[in-house]
Amino acid sequence: MGVPVFWRAELDGDVLDLDGAEGHHAAVVRRLTVGERVRLVDGLGAVADGAVSVVGKRGVEVAVEWRGSVPAPAPRITVVQAVPKGDRAELAVQALTEVGVDLIVPWAADRSQVRLTGERRDKLLDRWRAWAFESSKQARRAWFCEVADMASTADVAALLSRSDLPVVLHEEARVPLRADPAVRDAVLVVGPEGGITDDELEALGVRPVRLGDTVLRTSTAGAVATGIVLAATRWA
Repeated sequence: MGVPVFWRAELDGDVLDLDGAEGHHAAVVRRLTVGERVRLVDGLGAVADGAVSVVGKRGVEVAVEWRGSVPAPAPRITVVQAVPKGDRAELAVQALTEVGVDLIVPWAADRSQVRLTGERRDKLLDRWRAWAFESSKQARRAWFCEVADMASTADVAALLSRSDLPVVLHEEARVPLRADPAVRDAVLVVGPEGGITDDELEALGVRPVRLGDTVLRTSTAGAVATGIVLAATRWA
């Protein structure tokens, strides 16, 4: 098992205190003891490794033994995720974060089962960002997965137009998803459980592709598609 990862905005200094929510998790939830090794990250590629030197009631101190930086992952992977209902949203965000997605864009698709505006929309985005944050630590990522604001179909079309691998997943498509090893920026669109409408497909302006011979749920399709792209690029 790897060392636990905790987030800290600044990683300068020979001894770093971990307080607040992260400190509480380290001292109270994980019950770290003096001498245990941890990794601190800022979510933007900076890393500091060391051992716990002090344990308090509300946090810990870490004596830094090594620090460095991790290059931004390439290619950059964005998944546009139609907003699913219930716990499928959490499953989708967790899976996308764990597999290595850089940016998740919630999409208010026509057939999305959740309709949110104003305060309810903001609360949903807060939950998605919290899931991505915790999953990034669990996956021991140096670069954390981000969650964008809610997107319209026009916003998604604009994202696709700027990508050198624009992908729209559709169960009735005939062409399978493939990725060129030279791709720099992939945008993968996952529709809602009810499917992407014909009007949306036309507005997105991208020929749809399929994933294998089975129909995947909206909470798993994005992670599978990302794996296909990464197998030809980062993981190759």
